[in-house]
Amino acid sequence: MLLQGKVILITGGASGIGEACALAYAREGAVVAVIDKDPSALRGIQAQLGTPHSFLQADVSQGADVERAITTVLQQYGKLDAIHNNAGIAQPSKPLHETTEAAWNEVMRVNTKSIYYTTFYGIVALKATQGSILNTSSLVGEIGQEQHAAYAGSKGAVNALTKAMALDYAPWGIRVNAVAPAGVWTPMLRQWNLEQPDPARMEQYLDNIHALGYCPGTAEIADVCTFLLSDKARFITGCIMPVSGGAELGYKHQI
Repeated sequence: MLLQGKVILITGGASGIGEACALAYAREGAVVAVIDKDPSALRGIQAQLGTPHSFLQADVSQGADVERAITTVLQQYGKLDAIHNNAGIAQPSKPLHETTEAAWNEVMRVNTKSIYYTTFYGIVALKATQGSILNTSSLVGEIGQEQHAAYAGSKGAVNALTKAMALDYAPWGIRVNAVAPAGVWTPMLRQWNLEQPDPARMEQYLDNIHALGYCPGTAEIADVCTFLLSDKARFITGCIMPVSGGAELGYKHQI
């Protein structure tokens, strides 16, 4: 039970990687507070986890929502051991000059400013527990991605924030790390793949870009996140952990 007794707040925790992480954290003994904007998805994860976990509808791009959620968690459990900043959006699929200002602002609010909010409102509690912060980043924050300028830029910012925060909060024993997947078979990616002209060919491509030969599911990411939030990773901070099957060694374009 790697996370026995820990209270972990996860944003975007009702679907995809977040859902897998919430389930993994609970299996390892944590009490999980799931924040998500989607009430239907929240009901789904609540049906799987039940008590003593909590499920809070909130928009992480809004400071008042984040403050209210963290206050509720502290009132309910009396402490906070970890924050996993997982919520994120990948749209629009456009180069920078075709990205509207509204779309740019939305990506930055959800993917980066939400980390500001959870840290601003949660840092006192994390200092009290010598807790941990985990950010869900992406390999594109390091290597870029065609047609996703805003998303790649936001994840580059997440990586820089992770390192700066690790230095700032180390004196309080707070570790700050990030996971950086490449492709991951989430429901969103499955739906996107089905909308492609040749889904089978695209699925093969997504397998091939990973040196280990397959595009992972969410469980592979959740296992690494569990480790990074556990005491097994007690001397790891400021790390952008690739969970990418070697994709960062060079995308393989052959199909």
